[in-house]
Amino acid sequence: MTAQTSLAHKSGASQVFWRYWLATTVSGVGSAMTAVALPLVAVTVLDATVLQTTLLAATSQVAWLILGLPAGVIVQRYPLRGLQVTLDLVRLASIGSIPAAWWMGHLTYVHLLLATFVTGLATVLFDIGNSTFLPAIVDKSELNSRNSLMSGTLAVTETGGPSASGLLIQLAGPVSVLTIDAVSYLVSALTLRTLPERRPEVQSGTKALHLIREGWNYVIRHPVMRPCMMWATMMNFVIAALFALTPLYLVREAKVSATVVGMVIAMDGVGALVGSAVATRLARRVGTARTVIVGSLLGGLLALLMPLTTSLSDIYFYGLGMAGVSFGAVVGSIMTRTHRQTDSPPELLSRVMATVRFVSWGALPLGAALSGLLASAAGLRVALWATCAGALAAPLMLLLTSVRHRRDLSAAHQE
Repeated sequence: MTAQTSLAHKSGASQVFWRYWLATTVSGVGSAMTAVALPLVAVTVLDATVLQTTLLAATSQVAWLILGLPAGVIVQRYPLRGLQVTLDLVRLASIGSIPAAWWMGHLTYVHLLLATFVTGLATVLFDIGNSTFLPAIVDKSELNSRNSLMSGTLAVTETGGPSASGLLIQLAGPVSVLTIDAVSYLVSALTLRTLPERRPEVQSGTKALHLIREGWNYVIRHPVMRPCMMWATMMNFVIAALFALTPLYLVREAKVSATVVGMVIAMDGVGALVGSAVATRLARRVGTARTVIVGSLLGGLLALLMPLTTSLSDIYFYGLGMAGVSFGAVVGSIMTRTHRQTDSPPELLSRVMATVRFVSWGALPLGAALSGLLASAAGLRVALWATCAGALAAPLMLLLTSVRHRRDLSAAHQE
């Protein structure tokens, strides 16, 4: 390959990446706004109970328990670009149906649950497709920096999205904000439509259960991916519980407005932004394995500040805790995701990703549902204290495995 050809190839790959980034960013902004608007639709428009609101949060994530494992096989069997575009259109229809029903005077809690469930199913397949597409367009040597960029961008959207959502909710109500999310999926679909197609990697005659089992066994038997998956599972359980409890706690216990709720949830994005900015440099200095442990320990300690918030005057405790948990989660996520992308055999990557997300993201509905049950039985404050204490469990789990002896996660495959 000549220097000129190589330069043209890199330029083309860069353009593909930036279109991929644009589609992900636009839909991410809409989803970040919905993270604030959707529970407030339940609480303020439909007057939902604590249990109903946390059940809504659980419903948005339960799809990982249903489609998590087969998602890797599905992604491998169909042309990726066409699948991603279709999934964006499905999410456009399901989220868009909520403001449509409200404007016609027919919005119900059941409708909210069903729309959330359908969106969740489409998101599972979409996310697995996205996670396997990035390594196909980025050099292995650039994956850490590109993953950091994607996490940093997500952090910005998670910071600006909730804040903007809170302001728009004050002006137009939470239902209208969902329209923006619906439009974001349309923009994402149109952008993804311009990307090159990636054909299926697996012949249709291969048995799906065999393919699923291959991915499952690879992760379960791996000395580093298995404990990292358990770390991610605990982190996701805590994060889901926090996001289910936060709107309720801030509105009903701290008595703050929707704008403040949005600003506090936006601190999750601030923590993620800081984490993504320092993750690569921190990993180079102390190692990827140590970065995961130290980052999540710091986040767990800061989480203990959150229940100290009782009113608007001490809302900063909640914000610091949200930022801390997010910092630890994002730093660890970048390290563990890059490790899976670089150490997994290419033909197993989508199934490895699906296995890890089936287990770790399967904890999301459980965290949301159990936090709601605890809040209903013992009160919101008790549930919040228990959840924040649980944030320390994730790094402690890693310290009980062989990962504590490693400087870098990828050292495992050399043994």
